[in-house]
Amino acid sequence: MNKRIIIGHVENITLPDLGINQLTVRVDTGAQTSSLHVDNIKRISLDGKPGITFDIHPEIHNVEKTVSCHAMLHDVRKVKSSNGMSEQRYVIKTPAILGKHEWDIEITLTDRSDMTYLMLLGRQALDTHFYIDASSAFVASFE
Repeated sequence: MNKRIIIGHVENITLPDLGINQLTVRVDTGAQTSSLHVDNIKRISLDGKPGITFDIHPEIHNVEKTVSCHAMLHDVRKVKSSNGMSEQRYVIKTPAILGKHEWDIEITLTDRSDMTYLMLLGRQALDTHFYIDASSAFVASFE
């Protein structure tokens, strides 16, 4: 039987392949796929395969700090955002760490500059790994 970890509605997540450590994310069961705020998305070739480069601002209160990243392109999907608008988004697959749990997640890359959190952790990433305690925050981040 799978033992699920209890997490809060807000947690800190690490995305080691992207150089992101302890990014505060909002857990969003209404979103199918996780999404991350990025700038300057460009398609490239990585070892002859489709890839992308992009910039991340890992500290929400310090927009001057930017981390340049590259990743293999996992997919391109049409996503309907919370405002009801649909857009094509690049999708990457990358390792994620929350507390002591590490697993691979899919993340759509988009402009979330007008949102409170730079990243949403969607239900596809939560899958069979977690239960959510909506009344708590940072339950698993500091295990």
